[in-house]
Amino acid sequence: MSTKVNHRSWLLVASLVSITFVMTVVGCKRKPISPPQGPDGPDIGVPDGQTVLLKALGKGVQIYECKAKPGDPDKFEWSFKAPEANLTNEHGEKIAKHYAGPTWEANDGSKVVGEVQKKAPAPRPGAIPWLLLKAKTNEGTGTFARVTYIQRVDTEGGVAPAAGCDQAHVNTEARVDYRANYYFYAPRR
Repeated sequence: MSTKVNHRSWLLVASLVSITFVMTVVGCKRKPISPPQGPDGPDIGVPDGQTVLLKALGKGVQIYECKAKPGDPDKFEWSFKAPEANLTNEHGEKIAKHYAGPTWEANDGSKVVGEVQKKAPAPRPGAIPWLLLKAKTNEGTGTFARVTYIQRVDTEGGVAPAAGCDQAHVNTEARVDYRANYYFYAPRR
């Protein structure tokens, strides 16, 4: 058997490489992103007629503040204040940030502010709940302009500390590391 590559084989390989390159440069349609599978318990699925626009990994902190319990000023608890995270795409590139509101702001300046619709306990112990949020407002014309729903799933960490909140620590913050996958939806066209 000859170890030489014959001319036809070489032409076939060169043609396939060229086609792949052109498809990549021209920007063929990407493979659709599948919605996540929900945990056991409450359903956090989006309504029919929606399609996934974007999936991103969020890494950052959940910020809690030590406050007196409502109705009992002698007892104290960690109260959720805001998230603070960066969102990255499947290549690890930062594409957005997440902060109070809850707000997601893409690098292109577009924003979506969400409102929690449903919660589901996280399957992983010590993780913040999975959420379904509905867009309250959208700004800009970029990535988040058409977003109607957001899911937070696959959470790790982020739960408020179990101790350390007392009268001596009122108004102090605790920053707890977390990560989660975020799915952003828009109406199917």
